[in-house]
Formats: sequence, C-alpha cells, structure tokens
Amino acid sequence: MGTAKEDKINVIVVGAGPSGLLLALLLAKQGIEVTVLEKSSEYDKQPRASFYSLPAIHEMKRAGIYEEVSERAFHANGVSWRYIDGTRIASIRADDATPDAKMVSLPLDELIPLIASHLEKQARGKILLSHEVTAIGQDASEAWVDVKCPEGEKRISASYIVGCDGGSSKIRRELFGSNFPGRTWDQQIVATNVFYPGLAKHSWETSSNFLIHPDHFPMVAKISNNGMLRVTYGEDGNLTREEMLKRQPEKYKAILPGKPEPHEYTIVNFSPYKIHQRLAEKLRVGRFLLAADAAHLCNPFGGMGLTGGLADIGGLYDCLFGIYAGKADDSILDKYDEIRREKYKTVIDPISSSNLRRLWDPENIEKDEFIQMVKRAEHDKEFARSMAAGMGAVMHDFTQYYTDAVPNGA
Repeated sequence: MGTAKEDKINVIVVGAGPSGLLLALLLAKQGIEVTVLEKSSEYDKQPRASFYSLPAIHEMKRAGIYEEVSERAFHANGVSWRYIDGTRIASIRADDATPDAKMVSLPLDELIPLIASHLEKQARGKILLSHEVTAIGQDASEAWVDVKCPEGEKRISASYIVGCDGGSSKIRRELFGSNFPGRTWDQQIVATNVFYPGLAKHSWETSSNFLIHPDHFPMVAKISNNGMLRVTYGEDGNLTREEMLKRQPEKYKAILPGKPEPHEYTIVNFSPYKIHQRLAEKLRVGRFLLAADAAHLCNPFGGMGLTGGLADIGGLYDCLFGIYAGKADDSILDKYDEIRREKYKTVIDPISSSNLRRLWDPENIEKDEFIQMVKRAEHDKEFARSMAAGMGAVMHDFTQYYTDAVPNGA
C-alpha cells in the first residue's frame, strides 16, 4: 500500500473536552487536517475527573504535553481505603509504583486550555467554539455535519467525524436515537471542590482516600498544589439539587475528619450527577466514530472514566494515522469498534462497578479480594508494581494491524 499524501484525509472532532482536544492534537501534529467543533462559547469548567494514571500519561506523552502537565500537576502519594471514622484498612503507595504508573492530578479547567493552547499552535488544527451540530450525514466519499454558529448555519465536511461530545452526545443520538444500552445506578453522587485546612490535622498518610459506607461512600482527595480537595459522596437518586445543597453541611460532618462546620471550609464547586454504566451499540457507523463518554459511561470510583476515554483516543489516533500514512485501510476502524467495546465489557465496566459496590460494604471490606491484594502489596513491592501497571489493561496497540507495522507513537 502506498504512502498517502498529507491532504488525503481530514477529520472533524465534535466536542472540545480533554479527549476530543487530545485526539485533535495528536492528529494535527502528524499533519492531518483536523477541526474541533464545540457548541459552547467557552471550555467546560465543571469539577470533573482530574486524576491521570498510566494510560492517560502515555497518551499525554505522545502528544507532547506531559512535561507541562507534570510541572503544573499535583503528584499523588497514594490511595487508602478507610472506614467512615477514618480508620485505615489498606493503602497503595505511589512510591511502590514505577514512574509511568504513578498518578498525577490537574483539574480539567486547567488541563483543557493547556491542550487547546498546544493545538492552536498547529498549522493543521483549529478549534471553533459556539459551533453546535444540528444534523449529520454521509455518503461513500465523505461525512458532514450541519452546524449553527454565530455566522448562521453551515455544513462542514470531512473524511471522518469523531463524536467526543460527552454522555449526551449529539453524534451518538443522531446515529442511534435514544438507545444507549446499560443502566443508571439508583444512587447519584455529588462532586465538590473544597478548601478544608482542617484535614491536615488528622494525619491521613495518603492524598486520596475512599471511605466505606453504604449511604455516603465518599472519596476525599487532594487534587491541587494549592490544597484544594475533591470531596465526592453519595446521595439518594431522587433528591433535587436544592435538597442536596441543604444536606451538604450534614454530609460533610458525617464524612470528613473533624466534623467541620461550614465556616471551616470553602466550597468552590458543587455538582450533583447521575452515575451510569452504558456502552453504545457501535463505535463506528461508516465515517462516523465515537470515543470517550460519547461511546461509554461508567461511575468514577474505578478511575476508568477519563482513563478509558483517553485509551480510546490513543487507539483511534493510531487507526486514523495508519489510514493517513498508507499503513492500513479503513477496515482498521472496525477493529477499533470491536476492541474498544470489548475493553469496556472486560475491563472498564467490571473494574468501575466492583469498586463502587466495594464502597458500600463495610462488613465485608477486609475480606474483599481486591483489598486483600492491596494488603499484600503493602509488603510485596514487586506485587505492588504489577498492580499499578495493571491499569494498562485498558489500552490496546492498534499498530499491530498495520500492513507495514511501525512502532506505537509513530
């Protein structure tokens, strides 16, 4: 197969979240023309996932942004599981992991503009804010989206269009209607960003902490070098936002050490949301592709949400680059569909679901198989390193399907 010319394919990415922007950056750096369409007039500033482990760090390195991310990020020193009174059950220490398997944290309202700034420097990449997709279409030679933008309505075409437009993806809904197979948990969670200086008095050794409780199932984690915490906890799925706001002070008293009063902390963000386990019927329909939250959803407690999304992005980048470089035909995109859906079924969904259920069961937590593994890792450093590296199971090397294989990251 001959080498493709640089204008052979072009790509539209719908959605300027971290996954869409990272895919666009990877493609643009290889000379592939890529346009990101974002319906909002600004980037998302909600307090969403901000911890990055091995798969995410791998893709950031390939995109050439990890050094800058690492300089700005908070470097987590480990994670503990605790009873609701703070008593430690087991811990994983960052020092026990290989450098690539350590976790860093950078809030998304910092990561997204960082990626965007790198993309804006690429001659073949551009970002169009306030461009809302209203309809889609395709034929044998191209795909297109109709968009509403400040200049009016227009049609934009490309060789391939990738939906990275989140859990309520317009691209997915245009392809499959309301069908998004899976389930929604009865509980919902509240994600807050907060400054609580009093936590430092309680000598929790690790920066991230899961507390075991059937109703609260909290996570308390330091996520920024300025001391900001992410405090996430469970709520009844039927409560309104206003009802949850009223309950927040008592929730904090129940889950935070020191049982703080409202004057002892400052909440920066308060975001309730439903939690889902869902997977799209297909991740490829002709020239349309789905990735990250547009393709699948999971609860945040297994660290598989953004991690799984960026693993999609790395695989899809390799597939599209392979087509562009003449190393694969577009049947490699069927491999992307098949393998990334299988990764959700065998890795992302099982890990995230079991991690959430584990947080509900204080009576059996110390007999839990995973917790037993964590306890072993506390004394067996080699086993600890293998556990940390296990996050790599969500990844897949699509360059093995090139007709003239090249190393991953070419």
